[in-house]
Amino acid sequence: MQLKSAFITLCSAALTFSLLVSEPLKAQTSFTLPDLGTSALQALPLEKEKAIGEVMMMQIRGSSPVINDPVLDEYLTTIGRKLVANANDVRFPFSFFWINNSEINAFAFYGGHVGVHTGLIAQADNESQFASVLGHEIAHVTQRHLARRIQQQQDNSALTIAGMIAGILATVVAPDAGIAIISASQTQSAFSQLTHSRSAEQEADRIGMQTLNNAGFDARASSEFLTKLAAQIRYKYKPPAFLLTHPLPESRVSDVRLRAEQYPQRHINASLEFSLAKSRVLARYYNKPEKAEDLFRKLLRENIYNNTALKYGLAISLLDQKKLDEAAPMLDELLKNDPKNLFYIDTHTDLLIAQKKADEAVKFLADLNQYRPNNQVITLNYANAALEAEQYELAENILKSFLLEKPDHNLGKQLLADAYKKQDKLASYHEANADVLAQYGAYLKAADEIQKALNFVESTELVKQQRLKALLTQYRLLQKELARL
Repeated sequence: MQLKSAFITLCSAALTFSLLVSEPLKAQTSFTLPDLGTSALQALPLEKEKAIGEVMMMQIRGSSPVINDPVLDEYLTTIGRKLVANANDVRFPFSFFWINNSEINAFAFYGGHVGVHTGLIAQADNESQFASVLGHEIAHVTQRHLARRIQQQQDNSALTIAGMIAGILATVVAPDAGIAIISASQTQSAFSQLTHSRSAEQEADRIGMQTLNNAGFDARASSEFLTKLAAQIRYKYKPPAFLLTHPLPESRVSDVRLRAEQYPQRHINASLEFSLAKSRVLARYYNKPEKAEDLFRKLLRENIYNNTALKYGLAISLLDQKKLDEAAPMLDELLKNDPKNLFYIDTHTDLLIAQKKADEAVKFLADLNQYRPNNQVITLNYANAALEAEQYELAENILKSFLLEKPDHNLGKQLLADAYKKQDKLASYHEANADVLAQYGAYLKAADEIQKALNFVESTELVKQQRLKALLTQYRLLQKELARL
């Protein structure tokens, strides 16, 4: 599904962490790892960690190019959950999301949130390499490396916890911005506080590799990917973003290589889903459509990559250039050979909508929705097609059912707000819009939307009035709680 970006600009006062990065930082150059689960838990209880993670996630949604792409989300979440299921010391559910950034990077932070740059999958050679970085980031969370850093901070009164969190957030999402912030404070030692120590990296390498192996991937891929990154350092003035927060001395590369040799060499068949996800990223996020078309035609001529995935990427690049007559036969062939493939279903729906065949898209997706109810790719495409076909009540019902099962799904909430607006259900529209704003931490703006919703409630709708007034109070309280974190 291809939707217009719906990024919301937050007021600077909405999230206090962004203001605290200017605090002077005087951090030590390293920190020691205490025994797992003791002092880290005392410094940052799990409930507090989850709350801080939610605040950081709100800030990322409001200030970073988070991708709302159901088919890529489905792929990333599938890989992430497979790894988490084979990890130890998991204390809360993990969530995975994409950042539209060509840098090779991934990062994890409080509460089990793992962000992945599109550049990571674009540069990975296979699924095991891609999964190795996710496994490494999951290990940073399960071993509570950031929480342990707060334990060290307790002996450093000049460094505020909130200021440190803000710096970490700036550095892992936009490394150059993070470095600029720290340079402005003229504290050279501060950057080390925002990077993982060598001890933490070694622990994450060891545990991440074990998780990778337990999940059925090739554990030696960890060594392959680090070796690839090390090679890039030699040939580039600017190192990959991942290495700005994950130090890579030669000793670490050697250690990972030796550790990888302890695992049996595992031959794993090439993953079509990985190749399709990589092609989708290259076509839709990594290159402009014209350049993507040239790239895929070149790779098809050279025949050095999965041809099926290359044809898929080429079809997307043609579709995004409105070359519908060229894209259609490619997508028809792919879908005919693999009719249940979510990548093809999603892009075929885009094609039908571009061809002004939204009614046909609705019929196409109705049967699939019966086969896989509430799958985010099928259901959200179904709702979007219904909106395009002006079947607004159908779209509303689809989305209400979907959000009962996935109440925090941001794109689902945005689409539901659109469905209400199309039907002139203005009270419901403003209430739904408030729900979307709340996910960005913009509680004051959410409260404003509830005030607007109250203007469209009939005087006889007493129950609805009371519910909206309760929401208004709740959003105002949440704003106060956010400021106190």
